[in-house]
Amino acid sequence: MTTAQTQELDVQPTPLALLLLGREADPRSERGVECPGNLPSPSDPDLVERARAAKAKLGDKVFVLGHHYQRDEVIQFADVTGDSFKLARDAAARPQAEYIVFCGVHFMAESADILTGDDQKVVLPDLAAGCSMADMATAEQVAECWDVLTEAGIAEQVVPVSYMNSSADIKAFTGKHGGTICTSSNAERALDWAFEQGEKVLFLPDQHLGRNTAVRDMGMSLEDCVVYNPHKPNGGLTAEELRAAKMILWRGHCSVHGRFSLDSVNEVRERIPGVNVLVHPECRHEVVAAADHVGSTEYIIKTLEAAPAGSKWAIGTELNLVRRLANRFASEDKEIVFLDRTVCFCSTMNRIDLPHLVWALESLAEGTLVNRIEVDKETEAFAKLALERMLALP
Repeated sequence: MTTAQTQELDVQPTPLALLLLGREADPRSERGVECPGNLPSPSDPDLVERARAAKAKLGDKVFVLGHHYQRDEVIQFADVTGDSFKLARDAAARPQAEYIVFCGVHFMAESADILTGDDQKVVLPDLAAGCSMADMATAEQVAECWDVLTEAGIAEQVVPVSYMNSSADIKAFTGKHGGTICTSSNAERALDWAFEQGEKVLFLPDQHLGRNTAVRDMGMSLEDCVVYNPHKPNGGLTAEELRAAKMILWRGHCSVHGRFSLDSVNEVRERIPGVNVLVHPECRHEVVAAADHVGSTEYIIKTLEAAPAGSKWAIGTELNLVRRLANRFASEDKEIVFLDRTVCFCSTMNRIDLPHLVWALESLAEGTLVNRIEVDKETEAFAKLALERMLALP
C-alpha cells in the first residue's frame, strides 16, 4: 500500500512501526541494554558514493558531526569527530551551516539544537538512536525526586549537577534549580562549584560518574553517597539517609560501560602481562579503583597518543572507538584490546548506519527536511542556562 493510499484511508502508522522505521522514539524504554555480540556487517558499498554525492550537492549548507562511538562507515563522512559536548560546540561554531546532521544519539542532537542558532536545523538520521542512560531519568521522575527532597527538608541545600548525557528536559530542570551540567572531563570542577553553592548534590543520571568523581577524585567516602531509585517509593531512601548524604546519586548507568567488571580487569592482567588498564569513569567503582588510568573519551585518546611504542593497553569503553584506536596505533607497535572478552558496542549509537545517513543527506539535498530535533523555547532557555554555568566554570 502506498503512502497516498494510507493517507486516503486515514491509516496512521503505529508507534511500534515508526520506532522500527527509525522515525520515532520511545522515551519510556531503556534502549541499548541488550548486546548482540558482533558489530553489524558493513553496508552496501554503493551507498558510499550516494552519500558522497548528496554531501557534495549540499556543500556548505550541511555540517556532519560524528561521535567517537560511531561505526567507521559513518565516521568517514563526519566533518568533525569528538565527544558529545565538543560536537555540540563545534556545531555552534558553524553558523553558516543550515543543516547540522548529528551522527550520535538523541540527547546529543538536543544539545546541538540548544547551542545553535534559530535558523539552523539539527537532524538525527535515526530518531530511535537514543541513550539508555539518558532514558533512565525522565522529567516526571526527577520532579517527584525533588518533592521527596523537599519533604525531607533538604531541597534548599541541594544543587543538581547533571551529566551531559541527559535529555534537554533534565538539563532544563538543572538550570531551573540553580545547577550546572558536567562532562566526564570536568565533573570534579562542576562538583567543586556545586558544593560552594550548597551542602549536597543531586547527581543525574549516571551514578557511577558521580560516585567515582566524589570518592576517587574528591576524597569523599562511599558512605557519603546514597542511590536514589526512581522506581521505589521515596527513591528507596529514608529522610534520615537523605539528610546524612552529601551525594544523592540517581540510579542510572551506561549500558556499555556498566558491563565491565572486576573480573574483566583481573582476567586481562592474567592474559596480557604488563598491560595498562585504561577505563572511562562511567564504569563501576570497583573497576575504576582497579584500573591504572581513568578518564574521558578524549583523555583515553590522548593517553594512547602519548603511550610509548610496544606498550600494551586494555581499554574499557565503547568497542567502535577501541577498534579504531587499535588500528590507528598498530603501526607504532601498541597493543590495544577491548577490556572485556564479550564484544559489546553501543547498540543505539549503531542505529546511525550508512543507509540512514544516506537517506537523511539525500532528503536534505532534495529540499526535504527529515528527523529534525527541535527543543521548545522554555526548555531550551533553562537548559542553556545550565550549560552556560558549565562553560563559566573556572
